[in-house]
Amino acid sequence: MNTTTATTTTNATTPSSWRAPEISLRWWPVFLRNLLVWRKLAIPSLIGNIAEPLIWLVAFGYGMGALVGQVAVDGVKVPYILFLASGSICMSAMNAASFEALYSAFSRMHVQKTWDGIMNAPVGLDDIVMAEMLWAAFKSIFTVTAILFVMLGLGISHSPKLIVAWLVLIGAGITFSSIALIFNALAKGYDFFTYYFTLFMTPMMFLSGVFFPLEQLPSAVKAVAAWLPLTNAVALVRPLFMDQWPADWWLHAGVLTVYAVAAFWIALALTRKRFKA
Repeated sequence: MNTTTATTTTNATTPSSWRAPEISLRWWPVFLRNLLVWRKLAIPSLIGNIAEPLIWLVAFGYGMGALVGQVAVDGVKVPYILFLASGSICMSAMNAASFEALYSAFSRMHVQKTWDGIMNAPVGLDDIVMAEMLWAAFKSIFTVTAILFVMLGLGISHSPKLIVAWLVLIGAGITFSSIALIFNALAKGYDFFTYYFTLFMTPMMFLSGVFFPLEQLPSAVKAVAAWLPLTNAVALVRPLFMDQWPADWWLHAGVLTVYAVAAFWIALALTRKRFKA
């Protein structure tokens, strides 16, 4: 009888992992700590992050672009290099945010035990997860900003609306860092991330209109692709590269917002379960 009562009392006082986020401004010192550590490797990190998307851009944009010529986007003919650039910069935001929220965050959480050390200070787990999400988003926008300047130098687009595209890419970075943190909370080792890249990111790269128009896809596949986060990011950014305002922008922005909020909540709940917090 006493054992049952004690168990019931313990269960009643244990907070749910799915409770609302308990965020304070204490996420900022954690973010700043990551910034100070990364500052020593900023230049090599930047070169590594922009090299691959620029190779894609040069190889496919100029190589395949010479064969393809122009692509129709909402009835408007645009050079393939512009079509590819507007999609690949969204893909770069996804890749940069995902790598940071997976490998680097997992190292700090599981391998180096940095999170455990931080929680010895008056900093909660929710603040740490918030800081990791924003840090991955910052790394993402840092990368795409550098790529954007290269694209401006190449004369791919000089639209004033690229400033709005830059803001959209910040939102995309937040969305993909939140999604990646879910897998970070579930991972037991680095090998687990192969599932994320193979089963989620790679198919999305080819189904989101980055390399070719969605109209080329079968109707069933296109219906699924329309709700992918990368698809909606591309749908917002590409018209801005063309100096146009995106149609149904509220729908695409809403999808990204739902993904970001839901993914962060799930990632936080799974991380709480992992730390039994």
